[in-house]
Amino acid sequence: MLTQYETVFILTPVLSEDDAKKSINAYVELLKSQGAEIVHQEHWGLKNLRYMIGKKNTGIYHVVEYKATGKAVDVLEVAFRRDENVLRYMTVRLDKYAVKYNDDKRAGIVGRNKKVNVEKAKEEATA
Repeated sequence: MLTQYETVFILTPVLSEDDAKKSINAYVELLKSQGAEIVHQEHWGLKNLRYMIGKKNTGIYHVVEYKATGKAVDVLEVAFRRDENVLRYMTVRLDKYAVKYNDDKRAGIVGRNKKVNVEKAKEEATA
């Protein structure tokens, strides 16, 4: 049975935009080759790190949400450990509440990009 996971990884900032995209696509293809189904990807781009990692204070962030087996996650993490361009990574198994939250966030129901219901806002303004 496939379980839903979310992996966040940080690439070194010295990579060019094209090299970063190639690395990201290579990891996504690695997941697909292991039988994973990609649910959602989000590229956060270059961001400041909380603390320095290997004399670097910025990194290129990318998030991948996917359904896979535990073996696929193991293969992905081994690839991360072998790649010197990956500063950090974290894989989290999502429970049903986290899956629903991510779906609602993408739909604009919750989170920073929450869409305001226009009719409800008008009713509150007239009341």
